[in-house]
Amino acid sequence: MLKRQRLRNHEYYDFQRTLDDLYAESCNGRCFRHLMDSIQQEENILLAYRNIKSNKGSHTKGTDGRTIQSLASMHPKELVHCIRKKLSNYFPQSIRRVEIPKPDGRKRPLGIPTIGDRMVQQCILQILEPICEAKFFKHSYGFRPLRSAHHAVARAHFLTQVAHLHYVVDIDIKGFFDNIDHGKLLKQLWTLGIRDKSLLKVISKMLKAEIEGIGIPHKGTPQGGILSPLLANVVLNELDWWIASQWERHKTRYPYQPDKRDGSMGHMYEALKKTELKEVNIVRYADDFKLFCRNHNHARRVFSAVQLWLSERLGLEISPAKSRITNLRKSYSDFLGIKFKVRPKGSRSVKGVKKTRYVAKSRLADKAKQRIVDRVRQYVKGLQHSQEDDGPVFVHDYNSYVIGVHSYYSCATMCSMDFSEIAFLSLSIRKNRLSLRS
Repeated sequence: MLKRQRLRNHEYYDFQRTLDDLYAESCNGRCFRHLMDSIQQEENILLAYRNIKSNKGSHTKGTDGRTIQSLASMHPKELVHCIRKKLSNYFPQSIRRVEIPKPDGRKRPLGIPTIGDRMVQQCILQILEPICEAKFFKHSYGFRPLRSAHHAVARAHFLTQVAHLHYVVDIDIKGFFDNIDHGKLLKQLWTLGIRDKSLLKVISKMLKAEIEGIGIPHKGTPQGGILSPLLANVVLNELDWWIASQWERHKTRYPYQPDKRDGSMGHMYEALKKTELKEVNIVRYADDFKLFCRNHNHARRVFSAVQLWLSERLGLEISPAKSRITNLRKSYSDFLGIKFKVRPKGSRSVKGVKKTRYVAKSRLADKAKQRIVDRVRQYVKGLQHSQEDDGPVFVHDYNSYVIGVHSYYSCATMCSMDFSEIAFLSLSIRKNRLSLRS
């Protein structure tokens, strides 16, 4: 719904054509040297305000104590003038630091810019996004328009079920958002064709914005900033294309063409399998990604190569405790709250030789199930101690949460078994805590 709302906002200000033109020009390899003119357009600024207004985070205060309400009282012309003035000599205000609990008990640091800086970031995001989208790899699914976690899960299902890649390399980057190299990031933006030096200076100042209670950061981009997800994708886009160049987009002497029926490159892949190349495919959602390989030897070599590449090219380290190679025929592998495995089901004949046929199965991850049960317990506790007039509100919130859980996790092939288990546990919680009110 949010993505549809943003599309309507673009059409309301007749700005979609401008974004489509930027995307088309980026596809054709154009370098953009005057993007600040587009960023400061009146339609772009008003569109940024409307997009931020529809976001729940717009009511979160920054270090200056202001929210979207402080901008709502301004006349549109006044708002446009204020943002243009801010961009003409940009200096970001300090960032408010907030820590939120993670499922494992640790704290996740968030950086919340002021509402004025969020407006500037949104203006920049709306112009940079179509340019970067044209250069991003197709199997990156996090924080991108018209893509979701379900697309990433579907791709992982395809690679296990259809491509029969049953060895998964799980790599966890240690503190990814806090360790992004600023200089490297600006060079990557330049490589993508964003060569407006005035804009790059503004982004550089954003990255160096003072964090309340900590000081000026020398690396990293704050989680919580509007521009941070796009910049994270820019950083890891280089990894996507490097992995693709090892197999999926490997250059061949013969110019193979896509199949006329389904657009696949099956003939090229069959030829590549006869070489000594290591078959590897990537599925990425933000900084959470998996590498699917044909056998354990390939997976082991890919693991070492990616670890070395991340260290030398991006200056990032992996977490040894959370990074591993998983054989899907023996163990589950978690991805975006869903765990995957393959199980034997009959046999198939390949060139006259019978081989065991494997099919993919997926269920809710153990942590996801526990998180759902804990959340249900919180809702029931709230309903138990609510006043009579507040009861319908808690029931509505609980029903909305259950619908959301069903909507997200229904893509798992064996979700009904997990839903039954959660339903049994939640039923006992409701029976023990709730009683009929006379």
